[in-house]
Amino acid sequence: MTYSSPMIDTLIPVRAAALRIPLQLALGVLLMALLAQLEINIGPVPVTGQTLGVLLIGAAYGSGLGGLTLLAYLLVGGFGFGVFHGGGAGWAHLTGTTAGYLASYPFVAALVGYLAQRGFTRTFTSTALVMLLGNVLIYLPGLTWLGTFAGSYAPAGVSPLSWTLQAGLAPFIVGDVIKLLLAATLLPLAWRLVGKK
Repeated sequence: MTYSSPMIDTLIPVRAAALRIPLQLALGVLLMALLAQLEINIGPVPVTGQTLGVLLIGAAYGSGLGGLTLLAYLLVGGFGFGVFHGGGAGWAHLTGTTAGYLASYPFVAALVGYLAQRGFTRTFTSTALVMLLGNVLIYLPGLTWLGTFAGSYAPAGVSPLSWTLQAGLAPFIVGDVIKLLLAATLLPLAWRLVGKK
């Protein structure tokens, strides 16, 4: 299996790592901040563009830099810069209802980046499978953590599991399918363009 350099190294061809890596990190955090503002509030967990950003950054940045970029995003938000959904900031976001989703971001970006560097985002089908895996790995800790809030949010007579799935999964399926299809279309095209370059 071939191993390729991250796509971002071709898109930002700065040779000096001391310049290239900070620039790439800053651009990734900025992209995440912008996508986080694409928000539809439908309950305790809003629909945002963040998960698309996690998957795209992972695929374009590769394993190490992808994970580091998402970690930087969380730290920037934690230290008070308004990069989270709705311009939110502060450590409360990293302990609130969405904390499980957020905590998964660096790990998911690293995994998607690992797979991308090994050629798994070169076709529509393989990219769709990678994006699906990434989404599942965002939801697992996200739903597990959200479930700890069920006692406070779930209406009487609604089981904690049912409330968790209704609040943290069901409303997002259609949006995630659209984002998956978008990524599965754009990434192979981007790799072809990078290859020509």
